[in-house]
Amino acid sequence: MTHDLTSKHFVDTALAVPTGDVSQTGDQGCNVHNRQFGRWARHTACLLALALLSACASKLSGYGVGPQAERQADIDQATRDPAPDAPSTYLNLIERMQAQGLYYASLAHIDAFEKQYGVKPETILMRADALRMTDQPQAAADAYTKLLQTPLAARGYRGLGLIAGASGDFSRAAQQLQEAVQLAPTDAPTLSDLGYARLRQGDVNGARVPLMKAAELDHTNPKIVSNVVLYLLADGNNTQASALMDQEKFSPDVRTAIRREAAKVAAAAQAQEGAAQAQQMARAAPVSGAQGIEPAPRLLQRFSQ
Repeated sequence: MTHDLTSKHFVDTALAVPTGDVSQTGDQGCNVHNRQFGRWARHTACLLALALLSACASKLSGYGVGPQAERQADIDQATRDPAPDAPSTYLNLIERMQAQGLYYASLAHIDAFEKQYGVKPETILMRADALRMTDQPQAAADAYTKLLQTPLAARGYRGLGLIAGASGDFSRAAQQLQEAVQLAPTDAPTLSDLGYARLRQGDVNGARVPLMKAAELDHTNPKIVSNVVLYLLADGNNTQASALMDQEKFSPDVRTAIRREAAKVAAAAQAQEGAAQAQQMARAAPVSGAQGIEPAPRLLQRFSQ
């Protein structure tokens, strides 16, 4: 920029140089012309010198305090925390993807988010949910376990409970979900999950309180209402269950699915009741004398040796 301005000044000065009277002859005319040319030459030399000094100064600005300050400013700009709403906006985008069932796409965006902003409890949770929903239970369980030492521990226990329930281990599911409820006692979906796990475990009475809490906390959640209907059927309140399904306008397919689940709950409750009776009978049975004790099975005898 300095060279451009100087060049323009040089041209303008040259155009402004008085040419004198070219028709005049003799020493006087030549002396006048020589004096004018000398002043012009000295003026031009000064301008060129200033231009060269300016150019040198521009080159030398690549070193020293000035450039270091510029480089440090660039580093600070590159490492500066992003705008407060940028990460949250990205997280909301990923949440919307998962709400729409785009779990594989959400995994890709979680990778991109963590590369840009780092790993956060929120991204661990979303990754765990996506892994669980894409049939990767072990990886999902590992991710949920990482949450147990974070402020999102309740969600971690809930995820572990859901994985256990999906594998058919409703006893472990109920234990994990109970841990989640203790950490988040007003979370309606977790209360509903706990109630369902207890129903599938055969503990109909134990399912009542968490399901009623969930229903009063969020009576518009269709999953919670479905679990309440399931409880009513399992508890023998068929009339109330039918009335609630009519009120919520459940489709025939949903009603059939709930009744199918109710049959599974009834079978689990019957099995639990049979196991409880067997344990009670075992505790009430008299202890046999030493003479009436049968020899231990051969396998146990071998291990005892």
